[in-house]
Amino acid sequence: MTKKLISAPLPTLKRLPRYLHILQDLKAKGIKQVSATIIAEELGIDSIQVRKDLSTTGIIGKPKIGFELNELIDHIVHFLNWDNMTDAFLVGLGGLGKAILGYDNFKNYGLNIVAAFDTDPELLDTKVHCVGVFDIKKLEDLAQRMKIHIGVLTVPVSAAQEVAEKMVAGGIKAIWNFAPVKLKLPDNIIIENVFLSQSLGVLTHRLAQLKNTEA
Repeated sequence: MTKKLISAPLPTLKRLPRYLHILQDLKAKGIKQVSATIIAEELGIDSIQVRKDLSTTGIIGKPKIGFELNELIDHIVHFLNWDNMTDAFLVGLGGLGKAILGYDNFKNYGLNIVAAFDTDPELLDTKVHCVGVFDIKKLEDLAQRMKIHIGVLTVPVSAAQEVAEKMVAGGIKAIWNFAPVKLKLPDNIIIENVFLSQSLGVLTHRLAQLKNTEA
């Protein structure tokens, strides 16, 4: 599939992986065709929104039939660029960083973490989940030489801005930021922030509300 990718609204980009998970579950059950209505019912959203999201991938459904399931999966995977393996560097080998290195399924999403960086002398020149660990001082040079474009940032807040700047100096163009801080980088750098505390805050607040209604 070589069709040129078009841009899509951020909410659409966030919904497409959810659609993909549903489609893969349906495929495992032997289902061959799927409609936007089925996907919408699974997620509890409007089927019109699902159709609009899917149309951004370039696929065209058939009236009263819907979509051929394998074709739809291929379109979403290609649209998300998950059919192209992209090498990445990870910086910060605390508990979260090590957990991310140990999650093999990222390769199914086109992300291949080829090296990790830290400042802890005990970790340097070792391997964590089969990924080599190097001194942070080598980050810029290796990123330039290996033409790495994605950086995964799992360092403490106090180090996040400095490390992010090192990533950019090394030619990294997109940063997956797990540090709970807003990075100040050039406008052409893509930043995706993952604030775990925000998600946890929603969970714990809703739990408190539930307990209040049950009291």
